[in-house]
Amino acid sequence: MAGMTDTAFRRLVKRKGGCGLVVTEMVSSEGLVRGIDRTLEYAEYTEEERPVSIQIFGGDPAVMADAARIVEGMGADVIDINMGCPVQKIAKHHAGCSLMREPSHAASIVRAMTDAVKIPVTVKMRAGWNDQQINAPELAKRVEDAGAAAVAVHGRTAAQSYTGESDWSLINRVAQGLSIPVLGSGDCVAPDDVVSRLGLGQVSGVLVGRGALRNPWIFQQAAQALNGTPANAPTMVERGQFLLEYIDLLLAERVNESAGFRHVAPGFEAGPPPAARGRERWVINKLRALNSWYSKGLDGGSQLRVGINSASSIPELRDLIDDFFGVRPGSHRGLTPV
Repeated sequence: MAGMTDTAFRRLVKRKGGCGLVVTEMVSSEGLVRGIDRTLEYAEYTEEERPVSIQIFGGDPAVMADAARIVEGMGADVIDINMGCPVQKIAKHHAGCSLMREPSHAASIVRAMTDAVKIPVTVKMRAGWNDQQINAPELAKRVEDAGAAAVAVHGRTAAQSYTGESDWSLINRVAQGLSIPVLGSGDCVAPDDVVSRLGLGQVSGVLVGRGALRNPWIFQQAAQALNGTPANAPTMVERGQFLLEYIDLLLAERVNESAGFRHVAPGFEAGPPPAARGRERWVINKLRALNSWYSKGLDGGSQLRVGINSASSIPELRDLIDDFFGVRPGSHRGLTPV
């Protein structure tokens, strides 16, 4: 989800309803403590997103504790420790899922952070490092004893990355062994997936990542299904409007924002917007990244991807979206909603 779940996307998803908690992109604890601009930007959020959890990674208990204090100072509702990222550039620094190979050290990080702050500290982990080292139940108990307020478990190992299937039987076993809330993660890409996982009665909640990139209405639809009401499928026009609103929010980022609109690290201010041409290129790249997921399953989605990947200006981008999704009267191509 790195590079995808920015504050603009999170706000739009929250507006659709049904989403209880949003989580930021992974933020480096070292970068937070050292005040690196790009890192600080990853942690920013707006009031509209609450409740919000800032997700940090790192392997040094003292630095993680200092980073937790910064996150608390930003006014976040929750601090989440990432012990689930399988990416090598994270794992090689003894962070992310590599912490699952050192349960005692992982627990010491949680203890240092919970001692440092008053807001809840949560942990996200995987099933284990590989098939020979599946230790989520053991590690989850250790971090609970160290003061974690909740645990999220993705039912794949680090070695699996995103291949195969998430092991929900393991996730439910973790939930049965703890007294704190346990959230499940993995393969919840449709509203029915969310409903069925919650219906098992073991987990306290479900995390949705990639499913929201394809369908930002997934939380609303799952909530409707849980309440016994028919889930509303977005029309093609509504799907197009989502992308246009995303463009507008990105273009407006750090432009004429009122004081206090953006929560930033104590002692820092929100940085200035990039120059006009740099901003345009940044927005286009953002749309390209999101659309690689958003267009999946759509009739003609591959043509939309080609068009957006070839776009060289914001007006061209808007015209492509208008034409494909039929946002403008008379331009609707009659494609079926998903």
